[in-house]
This record gives sequence, structure tokens and C-alpha cells, in this order.
Amino acid sequence: MANVSIKFNGKEFLLSCEDGQEEQLEELLIQINQKFNNLKNDLGNLGENKLLLITAVKVMDEYYETKKKVDQKKDELKDLSNKFRELKSLIYEYRDEKEQEISLLNKNHLKLKNEIEINKKSYEKLIDEAADEISSFVEKANSQNLSN
Repeated sequence: MANVSIKFNGKEFLLSCEDGQEEQLEELLIQINQKFNNLKNDLGNLGENKLLLITAVKVMDEYYETKKKVDQKKDELKDLSNKFRELKSLIYEYRDEKEQEISLLNKNHLKLKNEIEINKKSYEKLIDEAADEISSFVEKANSQNLSN
């Protein structure tokens, strides 16, 4: 344990703290001493005990106001975090839907491509058959014209 000598309201005090915490303790005591002296200047000398009590109340008021703001910010952060998770979920859901749509479009595209290929072969066969019939008809017509 370390010892820190401080001066408060014109009196010397020796306080103990954890090793390495000396600077922080001195800084805290400077702040308390400043609040105490400001109240003493503003309110006059009401007596050390009453000024110490008012100083403690002011410090606690500042503490609770700060705590309330920190809690409010935590709640805001929690809300933002929940909204972020919701948005992330919506994004993944949207992505999955689009992947399903793309997959369906690819299947339909492949099906249409196959149908076109089948139809192409059918039309080619039909055209070949029609061409054969026309050729056969022309040959018959030519042979009938020759026999006449």
C-alpha cells in the first residue's frame, strides 16, 4: 500500500491507496478540494461538516447524472445493435431470396434452351421432310411432263 499526503481545507491528511494509484488519488482529491472551495466561496463558511456534506451531495449528483447518461448511451447502443442485427438478418434473407430467384431463372433458362434445341431439331426435320416431298413432287411432275 502506498501513502499519499494531501492538503484539504487547509489541513494535512495521510491517505493510503493501492500501489500505482497515487496519481489518481491525488487528482480525485484536487477535484474534491476544488468543489469544496467553490462551495465555500459561493455559500460562505457554513461550517466544515455542512460544506463537506453539500460537496458530497454535489459529487454524488454529478456521478448519478453521468451514470444516467452512460446508461442511456448503453440503451441507445443496444437499440442500434438490435437494429443492426435485424438489418443483417434482412440482408441475408434478401440474399437468399435472390439466390433462389437466380437459381429458378437459371433452371428456366436451361429448360427454355433445351426446348429451343428440341424445336430446332423438329423444325429442321420438318423442313427436310417438306423439302423431300417438294423434290419428290417436282420429280413426279417432271416425269409426267416428259411422258406427255
